[in-house]
Amino acid sequence: MPSFDIVSKVDLQTLDNAINTVKKEITNRYDFKGSHVNIELDKKELVLKLEVETDMKLGQVVDVLISQTMRKGMEASVYDMSKEPYQSGKVYKKDIPVRNGIKQEDAKKIVKLIKDAGLKVQAAIMDDIIRVTGKKIDDLQEVIQLCKGANLGLPLQYQNMKS
Repeated sequence: MPSFDIVSKVDLQTLDNAINTVKKEITNRYDFKGSHVNIELDKKELVLKLEVETDMKLGQVVDVLISQTMRKGMEASVYDMSKEPYQSGKVYKKDIPVRNGIKQEDAKKIVKLIKDAGLKVQAAIMDDIIRVTGKKIDDLQEVIQLCKGANLGLPLQYQNMKS
C-alpha cells in the first residue's frame, strides 16, 4: 500500500547558519552600532535566546531572524513566538522555542483534518510522525495538498513516499 510520513523536523545546521547570518547582519547595521545584542541558540533545549537594549530593537532582530530563516529555505513557523519578551535590568530578553517534532495535540488535529476530508486513507500517529496510507497515490497527494492549505501553523514536511 502506498504511504508517506508527515513530519516536522528542523535541520539544525541550517538553523545554525541562519542564526550566524543574523548575528553578522546585526553587527553590520548602523542602527545597532554600540548597542548590546546577544543571540544564542541552545542546541540541546532548542531554544533561541535574544537579549537587546530596547523593545523596538527586539522587534527588528526578530524581523531579521525571520527573513534570514526564510532565505535559508525554512518556514517562519519553525519559531514559537507565543512567549512575551521580559525585561531583566536594562535589557529586554526573549526566549523563542524552536518547534521540532509534532506534539500529540497537533498530531490529533492533523489526523482529524484528514479524516474529516472524507478521503480513502488511514492516518496513524507514531510518536512525532504521522503515517498516512492509502490505496492510491492520488489520494495521498490530495492529503498533502489538504495539509498545505490548512494553515496549521506548523512547518510540515512530507517524507518516505512509498508506492
